[in-house]
Amino acid sequence: MLSIRPGQPAAIEFNFDGLVGPSHHYAGLSYGNLASSQNIGSVANPKQAALQGLDKMRMLATRGLKQAVLPPQARPNFRLLRQLGFSGSDAHVLACAHRSSPALLSCAYSASSMWTANMATVSPSADTMDGRVHFTPANLNNKLHRAQEHVQATQTLRALFRDERYFAVHDALPSTPALSDEGAANHTRLCANHGAAGVEIFVYGRSEFNAQAKTPTQFPARQTLEASQAIARLHGLHEKRTLYIQQNPAVIELGVFHNDVIAVGHQNVLFYHEDAFVDESTAITNLQRMMNQMGAPLHALRVNNTQVSVRDAVGSYLFNSQLLSLPKHKENGKMALLVPHECQENPRVAAYLAGLIASDGPIDELISVDLRQSMRNGGGPACLRLRIVLSDEEAAAMHQGVVMTETLYATLIAWVEKHYRDRLSQEDLADPLLAIEIQTALEELAKILDLPGLYEHAYV
Repeated sequence: MLSIRPGQPAAIEFNFDGLVGPSHHYAGLSYGNLASSQNIGSVANPKQAALQGLDKMRMLATRGLKQAVLPPQARPNFRLLRQLGFSGSDAHVLACAHRSSPALLSCAYSASSMWTANMATVSPSADTMDGRVHFTPANLNNKLHRAQEHVQATQTLRALFRDERYFAVHDALPSTPALSDEGAANHTRLCANHGAAGVEIFVYGRSEFNAQAKTPTQFPARQTLEASQAIARLHGLHEKRTLYIQQNPAVIELGVFHNDVIAVGHQNVLFYHEDAFVDESTAITNLQRMMNQMGAPLHALRVNNTQVSVRDAVGSYLFNSQLLSLPKHKENGKMALLVPHECQENPRVAAYLAGLIASDGPIDELISVDLRQSMRNGGGPACLRLRIVLSDEEAAAMHQGVVMTETLYATLIAWVEKHYRDRLSQEDLADPLLAIEIQTALEELAKILDLPGLYEHAYV
């Protein structure tokens, strides 16, 4: 087992999960995300979606992991609708938008901030030159319904991590195609242990200024090399511990819209599909070299096409899973893999996982969770969480009101039961009462999480 060396500060990984918002619905807004497109127009169950997410959070907290919750964003976004030419009272704005452009109304109601892997890129203090934890909110400018998120994401992160002695929350990158940034869904950190310096891996889909680079022709490549390089500079990362890898455009065409749909890493383990990267051999060789220099030999867990095809991986979200070091693993250095139920429902993926657990590899436990509501909208376990590594001192300095406890879990369950609808369709978005219900719910949530002013001016 890799242990903390003398002089290294103790640090632990927090999973900050997005709380599914009360406007969760299936609008199919994310072109390139096959699950999102396939379920367009279906009736969603926001209450069930939120309860499923909370159950996952509680389950991990009770297993001894550090777990926190990130609040949903204010919806509907009346500011966006008014910028797009809809005017009058709030009810009139909703009615006009629904009549003339239901898709724009869906964008203004989007609950996609639940997938907090896209909220920001995070570098722990062990990796940065100034010894602070750095955050860069993602501009998400590839999709209208997500491009509105970075404003409140920045506000939320600054409310949670306000002590500038320990934290630096940057502004999002300029919202231009050249700097298209999708956050931690295209970023992985590998290390010997969380307190040690690590290797930060940025996976990009295209380069704005390299016309020779391969790019997909049907679905968009949402992360640029230039955005990844800018974030590395902002965070003060060391060049010798930063790696840029291009995503295979062929898998983007098959629905791998983010790297976390085809690869996941934790500590010194990289679990990935053989078709994940443009030049797999060079990428893994460079990563092995960097990890060896860090004293943490890489365990590359490669899945072949003969074991699981890319289509099966996308359909089951095998790689959009969570690799977890549970307290019980301290003695043997093993890990658990948390997957959605859909993995067990795919015979080929289920067979692969059975063999994986039976092998003498780094993963010795499989945890299957029900996230059906999120999965139908195109987001699995890894999409729902933002990993943030904090030292004990940094953890004490962050806002404590979002840390998952039994008391907070019970309070949030009661809050969801009180405020959420159990069915929501696109037609329901025209109902002005829905907007009032959501605003009332979020105002109460801000009090529960002790975040006064979180939604101040959000509806102006």
